Amino acid sequence: MTVLSSTFLVLAVMMAILNWLAVARENSLLEYVSKPAATTSLLITALSLDVVHDAPWGWRVAALALCIFGDVFLMLPRDAFVPGLASFAVAQILFTISFATGDTVASRWIMGAVIAVPVALILWGRFSRGLRASGHSNLIIPVSVYVVVISAMTIGAIASGSALAILGAVIFMVSDSLIAESRFVKSQPWHSVGIMVTYHFALTGLVLSLL
Repeated sequence: MTVLSSTFLVLAVMMAILNWLAVARENSLLEYVSKPAATTSLLITALSLDVVHDAPWGWRVAALALCIFGDVFLMLPRDAFVPGLASFAVAQILFTISFATGDTVASRWIMGAVIAVPVALILWGRFSRGLRASGHSNLIIPVSVYVVVISAMTIGAIASGSALAILGAVIFMVSDSLIAESRFVKSQPWHSVGIMVTYHFALTGLVLSLL
């Protein structure tokens, strides 16, 4: 870790905590500032890490940039769920490429598929039923595509063999599952904060796995 990367990692943690407080207290102004600020700080952390600037690093940085767009879309006052979903879908594809261009082995790809695919199918079944029941059948295809790409990202993380990458990918899946649960199945009071806490932990794991 360089001084710059350490500084922005600390800043990311501070902005993340502010974001959790903003969401809990429904402070829109603080949320609009802290949410993209946390992800941007993690992006700068990744950019300034003392690591080889190879293909896996480049794809990971690009994925983090797409996450910033997703952050903005999903917190807008108007409903921009589909653009936000699309931004994060592209980010998941880029994360997957980042893992695929790194040090992976076939056996770990198979292991990842064996673990992730059944979980994805269970989640897809639950959320597709929720989409139909809530009158959002038009979102079944976009959500299905997203389930595929985040599952691929999780499989790629497992294939990489990095504990931090695996942890980040699994927590990312948890975070996105909470979003779907909250929007299309049954919302709970803690969901909003839980979504952001898991999201920030996920991104932090994916950034630090570059080390």
